[in-house]
Amino acid sequence: MTLSFESLETPALTKAQLAELLFQQIGLNKRESKDMIDAFFDLIAQRLVAGEDVKISGFGNFQIRTKAPRPGRNPRTGETIPIQARRVVTFHASQKLKEQIQGLSSASPE
Repeated sequence: MTLSFESLETPALTKAQLAELLFQQIGLNKRESKDMIDAFFDLIAQRLVAGEDVKISGFGNFQIRTKAPRPGRNPRTGETIPIQARRVVTFHASQKLKEQIQGLSSASPE
């Protein structure tokens, strides 16, 4: 099945646009489409909050990384300030996605 994105008006893909694509191309009603998209992203967020990695085959991996505390600097005043330890989400594209991106960029002359 191929999804068509010609109807997207903005360069950013939104949850509302994903729900609209499910409605148009798969035939779910609008409420089901919205609920499915919300459930998908809620599940990803829950797993990440729990400290688990999320792997989507053919797309990439979302991973939680703990960053250590470190000294920082206020750029305006030059004052040294401590930056607290924190958890961040990182994304690593799959090889398949990287190849698709490279295929598109090499096909378009700049």
